[in-house]
Amino acid sequence: MESQPTMNMRRADAARYIRETYAFPCVPTTLAKYACLGGGPAFRKAGKFPIYSRDDLDEWAKERLGDLVRSTSELSNQRGESAA
Repeated sequence: MESQPTMNMRRADAARYIRETYAFPCVPTTLAKYACLGGGPAFRKAGKFPIYSRDDLDEWAKERLGDLVRSTSELSNQRGESAA
C-alpha cells in the first residue's frame, strides 16, 4: 500500500480543510491567533508564510474532537469521572 504524500497548504486552505474534513468551525484568523498564542496545529514557515501539513492538521483536529458517545448522558458521566 502506497502512502499518500504529505500535502502542505497555506493558512486559508488549512482552515478550509479542517472545516470540510472535520465539520467544525475554523477560519484563517483563528489559526493566525493560535500561531501567536499557541494551542494550534504545528506549522512551518516558508519565508513569511505559514505552511501546514495535512498530517499536523489531522493530529490537531483529532485532539480537539471529543469521544464518540451515543447520548448526552454519557457526556455528563465522562465529566463526573474526570472531576473525581
